[in-house]
Amino acid sequence: MLDSKIKEQLHGYFSQITKPVELQLTSSEHEKFSELKDLLSQVAELSDAITLTVVETTSRVPEFSIRVANAATGISFRAVPGGHEFSSLILAILNASGLGKLPDAGMLAAIKKLRGPIHLRSYITLSCEVCPNVVQALNQIALIHPEVEHTVIDGDLVHDEVKHLKIQGTPAIYTDKDQLLHSGRINLGGLVQKLQEEFGVSESSAPPPRLNTDVAVVGAGPAGIAAAVYSARKGLRVLVIAEQLGGQVFETKSIENAMLIDHIEGKALVAEFANRLTENSVEVLEHRRVRSVSSTYPPCLELSDGTRIEASSVIVATGARWRTLDIPGEKEYLGRGVAFCPHCDGPHFKGKEVAVIGGGNSGVEAAIDLAGIAKHVSVVEFLDVLGADQVLCDRLASLANVAVITGARSTAIVGDGDKVIALEFADRTTTEKHSLAVDGVFVQIGLLPNSEFLADTLELNGHGEIKIDDHCRTTKRGIYAAGDVTCVPYKQIVVAAGEGAKAALTAFEDRIRANP
Repeated sequence: MLDSKIKEQLHGYFSQITKPVELQLTSSEHEKFSELKDLLSQVAELSDAITLTVVETTSRVPEFSIRVANAATGISFRAVPGGHEFSSLILAILNASGLGKLPDAGMLAAIKKLRGPIHLRSYITLSCEVCPNVVQALNQIALIHPEVEHTVIDGDLVHDEVKHLKIQGTPAIYTDKDQLLHSGRINLGGLVQKLQEEFGVSESSAPPPRLNTDVAVVGAGPAGIAAAVYSARKGLRVLVIAEQLGGQVFETKSIENAMLIDHIEGKALVAEFANRLTENSVEVLEHRRVRSVSSTYPPCLELSDGTRIEASSVIVATGARWRTLDIPGEKEYLGRGVAFCPHCDGPHFKGKEVAVIGGGNSGVEAAIDLAGIAKHVSVVEFLDVLGADQVLCDRLASLANVAVITGARSTAIVGDGDKVIALEFADRTTTEKHSLAVDGVFVQIGLLPNSEFLADTLELNGHGEIKIDDHCRTTKRGIYAAGDVTCVPYKQIVVAAGEGAKAALTAFEDRIRANP
C-alpha cells in the first residue's frame, strides 16, 4: 500500500497531467497479479487523467503497458514495479505526458535518428540500485522514437528466461534476437551510442552544431559543479558537458564525511548539484563525451556527436572510473559472474562463493556488504596487508564467512562458457599458482583517471593524471583541470570541490588580466 505521504506527493505531480494516461493491464493467473493490480489501482486513483484497464488476454506473468491519448508509448512492464523501480513507473507516466526532465535538443535529435524498428528487453531485479537509471533512460528512448519498444522484466518472475539467457548481472539489455546489448551500469548517452552501433542511424545532411561560450566545464562531479558555479557567479556564460551529472558521486550509496553534512546519499547530493547549476543559469549538455580538445588558443572541443564548442577557458574535471584487472576472463564474463557493484549484483550471488579483488576501502566495504548475502567471501589483495581504514578491517575480521588472502596477484578469471567458476592467482613471494572456486568476482581495485581524450593535448603523469600547477593551470594556455583527473592527491569530494573552485577563480583571474 502507498502511504499517505507518497500519495500526497504523487497527487501533486499528477495534477499537472493534461493528456489521458491509460495503464493497460493484461490478465494473469500468476500469484503476483493481484499485487500488481492493486498497485496500479492506487496510482490511477490519484488522478482523473489516469485510468486502469484490464485486458482479458492472459499473460503467464503480471504485465502492463502505458498508453497516452489512446496511443502506445512503447513502454511495458513485466514486473510489479515496487522498490527501486516504483520511480521508473512514475517517471514513465510523467514523461509520457510531456512532464519531467527530458533530454536536451541535441540528444533528442540523436535518438530520433536511430534506425528502427528496435525492440528491447531489460532484465532487472527490484533490489538493484543501478537498474532504475537504465530503465528510465530506455523508457525515454522509447517515448521519443516511435519505432522503439522497451519492456522492463523482473528476472525473479521469469527464472526460465534468466537461465536460458545465462544472466548473472543486472541490468541486462537484450534485443529481440536474444542478443545481449549491454550488461551493467550505463547512462543515456552510452545507450544511444550502443544503439547507433547496433542498429545504425538515418542519414542527415545537417552540419554538426557549433557553440561558443566563455567557460566550458568538462565533467559534472564535485570539481566540475564547483567550477561551473564559481564561473557563473562571475557573470560568465558557462557550459557544462558531462556523461552523467554527479559523476562518481551519483554511484555512491552513502557519504558520511562531507563538510557540514552528517550523512547524505549520493543521488541526493547530485540533486543539490543540479539545483546549484539551475540557480546560476548554467547550461548543461548531459550524456555527452568530449572526443578531443585542441592545443591551440582559444581551445576548441569536439564532442562524440560532432558538436564543436569554442571557449575562452576550458576546465577539465572528468574525474575517474573503476580500474579493471585486464586479465583473461574479465571482459568475457562481465555480467556473467564478473561485477563491479556489490549493491547492484550482490543479490545474484545469494548463498554462493564470491571473491572481492582489492583490499582498500572500496574492496573491504564490498566484502562486508557481500558477507550478508553470500555463503562465503574471499578478499584477494595484491599487497601484503589490507589498505583499508582500520575500522573497516576490524569489522571485516569479525565476520565468520570471510577469508583474507594477501600477497596475491590475480592472473585469470575462469569460466565454463556460461558463467564464472574460479579465480586464479599466484603467490607474489613463492610464485605458486592457486585456483579459488567461486561463482562471482567483484573487482574493487581503485580508480583510473578519465584523461585519454587529452593524451595528445596535455601533459599527463605516469598514472594518466593531468599535470597541473598550484593554481590548476595545465601545460596549455586556456585549459585548466581539477579533481580526481589531476595529479592532486587524495581523491575526496571536499578536495575535488575545492580544486574546482580554485580552477574557476584562476581562469577568471587570467581572463581579467588578459593572460589566459
